[in-house]
Amino acid sequence: MQADLLIRRVHLAGVEGGAGSYGECRDAALSIRDGRIDWLGADSAVPAGLAARREIDGHGGWLTPGLIDCHTHLVYAGNRAREFDLRLNGASYADIARAGGGIRSTVRDTRAADDNSLYLSARKRLAALIGEGTTTVEIKSGYGLDLDTERRMLHVAHRLAAEGVTVRTTFLGAHAVPPEYADRADDYIDHLVEVVLPALDDEGLIDAVDAFCEQVGFTPAQVSRLFTAARERGIACKLHAEQLSDQGGAALAAGFGALSADHLEWLSADGIAAMRRAGTIAVLLPGAFHFLRETRLPPVAALRDAGVPMALATDCNPGTSPLTSLLTTMNFGCTLFRLTPAEALAGVTRHAAAALGLADRGRLAIGLRADLALWEIGHPAELSYHLGYNPLAQRIFNGIPDHVPSV
Repeated sequence: MQADLLIRRVHLAGVEGGAGSYGECRDAALSIRDGRIDWLGADSAVPAGLAARREIDGHGGWLTPGLIDCHTHLVYAGNRAREFDLRLNGASYADIARAGGGIRSTVRDTRAADDNSLYLSARKRLAALIGEGTTTVEIKSGYGLDLDTERRMLHVAHRLAAEGVTVRTTFLGAHAVPPEYADRADDYIDHLVEVVLPALDDEGLIDAVDAFCEQVGFTPAQVSRLFTAARERGIACKLHAEQLSDQGGAALAAGFGALSADHLEWLSADGIAAMRRAGTIAVLLPGAFHFLRETRLPPVAALRDAGVPMALATDCNPGTSPLTSLLTTMNFGCTLFRLTPAEALAGVTRHAAAALGLADRGRLAIGLRADLALWEIGHPAELSYHLGYNPLAQRIFNGIPDHVPSV
């Protein structure tokens, strides 16, 4: 029995069928072959015939699935620090958007940027995530709002996969109405459905379609037209829903069998019921909640009671969540939204994988992809407990360690 890598003297969290709320297997070992988990169990029970080309001693650390950021806007140009100042002086998100700021200001900067500058700035943000054990990331378009720039953003997102991370791309053309379609949102949706979506899909650039369903975004009827076009092409849907008001977006998304509905501060009981029936994941974004100083919490207890899985993500973007740390996101999920540390870890592993439609990762089980993170911690709760401290000892992507562990 030949393995590529054997990790010994570790505790496992996220084990399929493992003990306790973390899915634990203590005093364990795990072997990898051909980029997949080949064996796991008690360290004392490692098969006598198991040989490995390389062995890592975990020195009693904890091994988890690699972290997954299932909602980001990593590719953009410029920043919106001035709007941060304005909000702190009383301007609302809606006020800034109506005045031509917000998403539209980033659209101007992104359209003007060349591909390489977009790539270099996004690579820095991605490096911060990778440095904290992230192995899969979703990247949305949505700061181009025209075919050429949306295409360029998606090409940059695909290029980032060379940094040693799985990238899932989401078309977010319905992020805002571009200036050339001012006061003609329906015409813009027609353009997305008839021109932009088909072109990007035919080029194989997108894994999912998203939209911003909100009073300052797009109506449920407009989103429905876009999602109908996506469904006809066999493309998965996701939705920015119920962030600033209840537009019934979560129920609409669930009606299309959406992978996820994201934000959800204004989510209703009807929306929760629809998500439960459809198996739609609730993606909570505490970074945006914190940055915008929101006060209305997403209905975590009701989601928990209904059995709707809750993922967590950074929502990394220049305007409302300039956050590049899933560890901080986990802490915010616990301190702001009252998730348990076990729920937070599940939120950036198995539930985040489900929010991207990826069944081959996010858990520790034989046959699943060997995307892993080894942590120098005494208990999994420490991943949510610390602020500004990174206990990562080793990241393993597709079965290959990034560097020698420090534990």
